[in-house]
Amino acid sequence: MSDITIYHNPRCSKSRQTLELLGNQGVEPEIVEYLKTPPDAEQLAEILDLLGLQPRELMRTNEAEYRDNGLDDPELSRAQLIQAMVDHPGLIQRPIVLCNGKAALGRPPESVLEIL
Repeated sequence: MSDITIYHNPRCSKSRQTLELLGNQGVEPEIVEYLKTPPDAEQLAEILDLLGLQPRELMRTNEAEYRDNGLDDPELSRAQLIQAMVDHPGLIQRPIVLCNGKAALGRPPESVLEIL
């Protein structure tokens, strides 16, 4: 098992670029295709904490699922927003790289180099 994990969507250009960048650095991360194997609520809460983000900051707010599920409601709790990402993993910004107790969002892909 690798010490580096990437939450990856092979259909996303930024995710593919980040994976290629890691490979160019000699890094072979564990690849988690999060649309097939989404993180659970506890993992997602930990990722948010590592990134220093609130749930909405990690959400793709332009997606239909965001609007259709009323996720713009300011009354929704952190736990409810996290559960929405678990239930609808397509809402999660990508890619996310975890390394040595740190996390980075690969937007832009080069930002992940800071945690290697």
